[in-house]
Amino acid sequence: MGESSIGDLATRFGFEPESLVGELELAACCGLPPYTPDTLLELIVDDDRVVAYGLDALRRPARLTPDEGFTLAASARAMLAIEGVEPTGPLATALDKLGHALGLERVSVELDVPPHLEELRELAAAGEAVEIDYLGAKRGDETTRRVEPYAVVAREGTFYLDAFCGLAGDWRRFQVARITRVRRLGEPVTARSLPAALGGARAFVGGAGARTAYVAFDQASYVLIDRLVSAPPSRLPDGRVVAPIEVADEYFLGCLVLRLGPAAEVVDPPELAGAAAGVARRALARYRDGS
Repeated sequence: MGESSIGDLATRFGFEPESLVGELELAACCGLPPYTPDTLLELIVDDDRVVAYGLDALRRPARLTPDEGFTLAASARAMLAIEGVEPTGPLATALDKLGHALGLERVSVELDVPPHLEELRELAAAGEAVEIDYLGAKRGDETTRRVEPYAVVAREGTFYLDAFCGLAGDWRRFQVARITRVRRLGEPVTARSLPAALGGARAFVGGAGARTAYVAFDQASYVLIDRLVSAPPSRLPDGRVVAPIEVADEYFLGCLVLRLGPAAEVVDPPELAGAAAGVARRALARYRDGS
């Protein structure tokens, strides 16, 4: 158990007392996996006093292996490289301390910056529609689209434009590196709410029309697909595992199944079962044509 006054805590951590109470309410939602009530911090604010229970896990300093420390430092440096993140804020301070503990003066992580990144950010902030030339995942799939930018986001080391696409009549997530031309239209965007499918941290969701495909594959191939699954996999009688994946493009799904090896297949829905065969036929046709 720990106890202190709100005034002392506010002075120590540089908060206004009212703001401190709000932070304490948020801290009361923190704890350890599986985050059941018995693993959460118990914070009681009574008039001007704060009493805390469940602090045993905090009495022992966290210990990271060198590999874990480097991974954490690299991830933090990548986050700092994204425009808009305060370069001297709490994350930077924590990174400096971690780098010192690891014996590293500086951890450098470079993110490729696509040519039209800043312009698209400005358009999204201004709420201005734009026409783009976009290279799709398939060869020959270049299109010109009128899109209404919502935001530029960084997911898994890649920059994306979340926008409402006039060609598709729906929301889409575009890789900024595949946008080859941007033409300002000077037209305001229509006020819309971003769909939940694009609201998370995962990069691969293509839009609000994404479907769930259940893919079976060898357990050893899970490392190739773990960031894409939307729920824990289950085991099949033949020893393989099956996992749900949200996909908005059949070609993407076909490439993924081929990458998982010969034991992989789409088991549901039936209309997506031929996705991998379709990609293979397309590649064979290009080979025969010499293109």
